[in-house]
Amino acid sequence: QLQASGGGLVQAGGSLRLSCVPSGRTFSTYAIAWFRQAPGKEREFVAVIDRSGSSTFYVDSVKGRFTISRDNAKNTVYLQMNSLKPEDTAIYSCAAGPTYYSSSNYKMRPGTYNYWGQGTLVTVSS
Repeated sequence: QLQASGGGLVQAGGSLRLSCVPSGRTFSTYAIAWFRQAPGKEREFVAVIDRSGSSTFYVDSVKGRFTISRDNAKNTVYLQMNSLKPEDTAIYSCAAGPTYYSSSNYKMRPGTYNYWGQGTLVTVSS
């Protein structure tokens, strides 16, 4: 129900912008998060944005490099990724949940989000 796109191969230090677009329904009233999963590793929270776009939260490893934003008129959430590093290589997926929690732990927990989509592969070469 959520489709992520925009992945690709980029050199270290480069940039990519990912998009998350729902199908079949609108998620304008939902918090939208990005997660990533590298080969052989567990899924990791990356960023989340509240339904209005006024509040955001990031995992420490991407702060200052990644920016999450949303355009509710276009029903799209973006993840702008700058200064990419090889360790950012992963499949990136977006997810939607009805609540933007104040708790950091709840924000980062996959179980907080009800709807998930297929991911897009980001590969950063050194």
